[in-house]
This record gives sequence, C-alpha cells and structure tokens, in this order.
Amino acid sequence: MSSRRHFMKQSAVLGMAGLVQPFGSLAAGRDTSKQSSWADGSRLVVSISMQFESGGQPDNAESPFPNNMLPGFRDLPGATWYAYGYKEGVQRMLDNWDRFDVKVTSHMVGSAVLKHPEVAKEIVQRGHEAAGHGMDWTTQYNLPYEQEKQFIADGADAIRKVTGFNPVGYNANWLRRGENTLKILQELGFTYHIDDLSRDEPFIIQVNNKDFAVVPYTLRCNDILLIEGKHFSTDQFLKQVKMEFDQLYEESARRRRQLSISFHDRIGGTPQMVKATAELLQYIQGHKGVSFKRKDEIARMTLADKTSIRE
Repeated sequence: MSSRRHFMKQSAVLGMAGLVQPFGSLAAGRDTSKQSSWADGSRLVVSISMQFESGGQPDNAESPFPNNMLPGFRDLPGATWYAYGYKEGVQRMLDNWDRFDVKVTSHMVGSAVLKHPEVAKEIVQRGHEAAGHGMDWTTQYNLPYEQEKQFIADGADAIRKVTGFNPVGYNANWLRRGENTLKILQELGFTYHIDDLSRDEPFIIQVNNKDFAVVPYTLRCNDILLIEGKHFSTDQFLKQVKMEFDQLYEESARRRRQLSISFHDRIGGTPQMVKATAELLQYIQGHKGVSFKRKDEIARMTLADKTSIRE
C-alpha cells in the first residue's frame, strides 16, 4: 500500500511538472495532441453510408421472419421485406438527405443496380457517391484470385453502365474481404475500402507498394446490427449515435475524428428511422465545425494530407 501511495504521489508531481503525457496524447507512437484538424478546417467529419442491396439478395435470404422454411419453397414474405428497400426506403432517405443538404456514400450491389436501375440513377443524380459492394451477395473471401477480381469488376461495371459513376470505394459483404481483396481493388483502380473498424479516423496503408486509403466503417452506429440484429427501438438508436457523436466531438478539439453511421435501404428507410435520422442530423448540425462528406471525398483528403496516419 505504501509503495502505491508513493507511486501516486510521484505521478502527481511529475504530471504537474509536465513530465508525464496525458492519457490519449500518444497512440501508436504518434503525438495526437498535435494532430488536431482536417485539411479543410473541419473539426469533425460525419460519414454516412446508405447501402443499396435490396433486389440483389438470393432467395430465402435472412430476414426478420423465422428461418423455418421447408426445403424447396421460396420465402415470399421475406422477399417483400427486401422489396421495401427499393420501393420505399431509398426514396425516403434521399428526400431526407436533401432536406439537410447532406451527401452520402451508397454501396451498391451490382445485381440490385441492374434490376432497379432507376433507383441507382436517382441516387447518383442527387449528388451521392456510388461505391462498390460486389456483384451479388456471394461470399468473396474464399474465391480464387481471378474469380474474385471478376466478381468485383462486374459489380463496378454494373454501376458505371447504369449510373455513369466510376466507383472508387469498396465494401465487402459483411466486411469479410479476403487476403487478395485489397490487391485486386488497387489493380482495378479503387482508391479506398471501408472494411475496417480499427480507428475513428481515416488512414493510409500500402497496397502493391502504393498508397491506399482506409475510411473506417462502423457496427456501433449501424441500423442492420442495432435495429434489425439487436431489435433496438429508434429512441435507443438515436441515443446511442448521439452519445457517439458527443464523445467524438469532444475528442475532435485535440485530434482528427470521424463519425461513421450506416443505413440499409429496407431498414434505415422506414418512416420511424427517417424521423429519428432527421432529429439526429438536426442535432449534429447544431454543432460548429462539423461537416458531412462522402467517403470518396474523405479518401482524397486523406491521401493528399501529409499528416494522415500511415500503417
């Protein structure tokens, strides 16, 4: 006990003398107390994802209905749950983004784009980013190199063909990329991916001896995990994301911070979730220095900024 008292007393003296670094000022060997702002002067950047995947799902894909279908039969009500995404959800979210003058990144499944081109076109026409999300819901981490490359390329080609937008960002199904995915993305001309939860700010990695940006994703502020997976109420979702924002906003006075929020067409586009999102956006926009950016914008800023974290 006496040794512990001695340690605490000595630490206090050193702290007052400025010889002990405050907790959080050092991370991975980098002085974060000097890493304070974004290149454009933003205090905090908010990155919103709007996944467009409905219509591209396989038969009997997971849904809110019990997984008790007999073999050989199609889950018809489950299919209508997904159809809500392209019939109602995306449109409602697009109107909401316009209301608050927010631009988002939409990760699009290639087969959903081909089946519902009018939805994909409108997303891009309203000024949002179209990013890759594979050709369909196939698992890609176990695909041979050339097969995975074709899978990613086909999805990107579908987006270009329908919307005219060249996707430079990528999100694998449930973030589960394989050992070759980043090499393939670099070869195909992509500049960033989001399948990483390790930081609350973007960073740079080396892929094929070239810079490649990582714009971190989120599960904490994600409707498919919280609303659908954990059956949160909209009030719980709203409170959780507000708390995340408040903490990151506080930290952003000292270091670069990014808040990520993710919505899916058939979940985030429901009336109650759009209402909650409107309240959230109004709350966030009431804080000075906050900007909303598409992920391609964040990637460009990160790659051009000499102070970006490198791993």
